[in-house]
Amino acid sequence: MSDATYPEDLRYTTDHEWVREMDGGSVRVGITHYAQEALGDVVYVSLPTVGDTIDSGDSCGEVESTKSVSDLYAPLAGNVTAVNEALDATPELVNSDPYGEGWMYELELAEGTDLSGLLDAAAYQSEIG
Repeated sequence: MSDATYPEDLRYTTDHEWVREMDGGSVRVGITHYAQEALGDVVYVSLPTVGDTIDSGDSCGEVESTKSVSDLYAPLAGNVTAVNEALDATPELVNSDPYGEGWMYELELAEGTDLSGLLDAAAYQSEIG
């Protein structure tokens, strides 16, 4: 896999989510290239609701493809501050641009939460072999 497939500026989970640090203690979350490729054509995305408080590891949504339905797991604890409403009409953005227009939701991190427990790109690539 090329480095472009797993951007170096992101952090990753073993559940195949990526996390991008934003300004002001928030993060943007999506699923990795590996996850969208394994799922196949994404046809529906169920996301958490703005205002939801989620804990790390919680199931907070679903991604439905032509092959299966997979849970989304919260990589970190926090409050949902935004969801990607574009996915309602065009869920295939998850396939075509998983790190850009196919993002899922944004979290304001809970106090004391940081990204230190997440994988860097090299560790994630080792994880998926």
